[in-house]
Amino acid sequence: MAARLTGRPVSGARPGSGSPAEVLLDGGTPVMVKRGDGPGAVRAEVAGLRWLAAAEAVRVPAVLGHDERWMVTERVPTGSPDPEAALRFGQALAALHRAGAPHFGAPPPGGPEDAYIGRAPLRNAPGGDWPRWYAEHRVLPYVRGAVDRGTLRPGEAAVFERVCARLPDLAGPAEPPARLHGDLWNGNVLWGADGEVRLIDPAAHGGHRETDLAMLQLFGCPHLDRVLAGYRQAAPLADGWRDRVGLHQLFPLLVHAVLFGRGYAEQALAAARGALAG
Repeated sequence: MAARLTGRPVSGARPGSGSPAEVLLDGGTPVMVKRGDGPGAVRAEVAGLRWLAAAEAVRVPAVLGHDERWMVTERVPTGSPDPEAALRFGQALAALHRAGAPHFGAPPPGGPEDAYIGRAPLRNAPGGDWPRWYAEHRVLPYVRGAVDRGTLRPGEAAVFERVCARLPDLAGPAEPPARLHGDLWNGNVLWGADGEVRLIDPAAHGGHRETDLAMLQLFGCPHLDRVLAGYRQAAPLADGWRDRVGLHQLFPLLVHAVLFGRGYAEQALAAARGALAG
């Protein structure tokens, strides 16, 4: 697969590798080979990586070849998280967001509107108003999905509907669409051995920059205080941003509720009730 997509012979592979798999090209160059989980998944990820790279801000692994089902990217040698690297990462993330998007919900150029976040569907439908777009395309579809799977009880959906109705008041000052990684949890942040951070596995789209930052805080990130300090040095955040973290975490928490069950539904409910109380 790697040989066909890169045009270079393969000299070996790590035993027992699934997907992603580490493969050695002729000459000893290590690469990663990944299989797409659904129709259009590889096209979406490749388009997302290239869109992020085009901002010349946060670094991403280079795409070395792909087809509709498989992709090959450079392998990033990793090291330990470092406070100075974290500060630079925050500054670079601000520059990525500042590169912007044509509208909320914009897919990367060449990417499909029907994409994925992890293994969950992600529809990149256009919107001009962030509160309405966030409600219609990032909150309510996953509420419905969680109810359908029995992860959320039907009566609990009303909590999220109340948040969506109040979003124009809860969202803070209007901001232009940012160029988001879109699935920015700590597992998609690679701390390179060269002291530079790379981002992998994007669900890239045009959105609100606070959503990326809220997701980064959701599952823990090394030196998060330094990341946020670097970000705020490069691009100050609107007043009240800390109070809106839970609001922006509704999206990833509901995605996790759809994929992984009741525990995440309860976290999403707590975040929704906290947003209403605030």
